[in-house]
Amino acid sequence: MPLYRHTNYRRRWRSPRWSRWLALLVVVAAVIAGGILYSKHVYDQDLQAVSSSQKSQVVTIKQGASVQDIAKQLRQARLIRSTTAFDVYVRGKGVSSKLQAGSFAFSPNEDVPTIVGILTKGRVSTELVTILPGERIDQVRASLINYGFSPNDVDSALDPAQYSDLPVIAYKPAGANTLEGLLWPDSWYKDATSPPSAIIRQSLEEMNQHLTSDIQTSFANEGLSVYQGLTLASVVIQEVNKPTDQTQAAQVFLSRLKAGGKLGSDVTALYGSIEAGGAPNLSYDSPYNTLLHPGLPPTPISTVNDSALAAVAHPANTNWLYFVTGDDGTTYFSTTYQEHQAQTQQYCHKLCGQ
Repeated sequence: MPLYRHTNYRRRWRSPRWSRWLALLVVVAAVIAGGILYSKHVYDQDLQAVSSSQKSQVVTIKQGASVQDIAKQLRQARLIRSTTAFDVYVRGKGVSSKLQAGSFAFSPNEDVPTIVGILTKGRVSTELVTILPGERIDQVRASLINYGFSPNDVDSALDPAQYSDLPVIAYKPAGANTLEGLLWPDSWYKDATSPPSAIIRQSLEEMNQHLTSDIQTSFANEGLSVYQGLTLASVVIQEVNKPTDQTQAAQVFLSRLKAGGKLGSDVTALYGSIEAGGAPNLSYDSPYNTLLHPGLPPTPISTVNDSALAAVAHPANTNWLYFVTGDDGTTYFSTTYQEHQAQTQQYCHKLCGQ
């Protein structure tokens, strides 16, 4: 009996001590787990884009630069949030030795995986160079630089004065010192000796082939010069994806122009803020903001394609006055402002919240 009491006493004495150690271990484990989760959260955030600005800038990576050197250079250019996150990502992906030297064009709206993808893109002797429909001229410039052309050669190639012998240049007003909207989107092969001007010349020549006599005559019938037709087509392709919807959107815009009103296009306003080097902003006051200023913007805002050209040349025969493209990509047309507002509130939340 005394032995039983002694044993029971020892058990009662050990139990609280063991509980305290167990509680301490639980707390330590929770702190470690919380720290890991927090670090993962911070890491994921630091991999995200610095801002929504789409204006590209050129960074030249020197031969032999280390991962830390590249990270520091990108951080100083305000293209990444954290040198540590960049370093961890590159090493985690096992691509440290694949980072290339040379000049690259990046935008603050590109995240770390995108930037690393550009830096690790191999340079080959023959490569397909692509200009996409709906691309701005600064995006074309960035693509050409990332295809391996030098920034100086690209800037020279985008100078309209180089192509005064081409018919398409004659459509450009004297005050428009840009090839915006005049390049035809397509793909071309280049080799190690191809200058970027060869790509641009082919693009301009191809544009001339798509500006057929039918397109030009139809533009004139709508009261548009060829350059104005290209400008409106660049707005249409940015606003609407489906060709059948593009003809209806073109009709809405042409009706507004003929009435002497404002075009009222969000994409022109966004272009003006991006062209000025800022983030996309509907309220930014520029000559391109057709929410604020009547008429067409001073230049096209991107490349076009056949369906956008055809939409402006042969708009739908409708009485629509308004349209909005919803978050699902569907375009909704209406004849009254009240109906337009109702459709915007119902279908366009993310896109219309810019």
